[in-house]
Amino acid sequence: MITGAAGGIGRAACAAFWAEGAAVAVVDLAGVDPAVEQLRATASTTATGQVEGWTVDVRDPVAVTKAMRNIHDRLGGPHVLVNLAGGSLGTPRDLDAITPADLDLVLDVNVKGTFLCCQAAMPYLIEAGGGAIVNTSSIGGRQPSPVTGVPYAAAKAAIVGLTKRLAKEVGPRGVRVNAVAPGLVLTDRLQGMFDAMDPGGQREVLDAIPLRRMPELSEIVEPILFLASEAAGYITGVVLDVNGGRFMPL
Repeated sequence: MITGAAGGIGRAACAAFWAEGAAVAVVDLAGVDPAVEQLRATASTTATGQVEGWTVDVRDPVAVTKAMRNIHDRLGGPHVLVNLAGGSLGTPRDLDAITPADLDLVLDVNVKGTFLCCQAAMPYLIEAGGGAIVNTSSIGGRQPSPVTGVPYAAAKAAIVGLTKRLAKEVGPRGVRVNAVAPGLVLTDRLQGMFDAMDPGGQREVLDAIPLRRMPELSEIVEPILFLASEAAGYITGVVLDVNGGRFMPL
């Protein structure tokens, strides 16, 4: 099950899991049908699992619980949950422009949505004898970011705490919980912001990244695939920074 699956990273994640033979539940608030159709149209020869879509507001506990039950009934599992739903969601960056509604939206989708999906998936993961959850933090939740505001930073920092505490609680039941923390990924709004910069500004952004480039989508998705796989079978409670070296925690 992948939430936020109609976005750029989400679609790439769905394609990667499907190519590995997984049955994929495509979950998002909008754009689910086109995402499913695109995935089926571009299927690789190794894709053997089913793919189906569900339109779900991850802030709604009733809708999340119902979707999880439907996914279980139709596809089995889930054995892996990838929480990609979130982001700054078009809210302002600057403090004086942020309204209470902006704060509620960002915290609800990122933190509450991740929590509700984890909670709803847990009985199925435990019933299956274990599984993996991969949450999504951000470099913006690990250090101050020039492109996102306080609500986003607070939400993505909260994902780190949620991930670690949940990993401790459900580890004895065979469920691993980890997170990825991507740096800047040029999808949607950020691509437009980067393209609007003058060459000097773009160079400044790239110079802050030791690898001196932005990531390919696959370079964000492959770490997610790894954390969900048996290759990471002894890894839990970890936040994997995927940012080209821009942030290097001790």
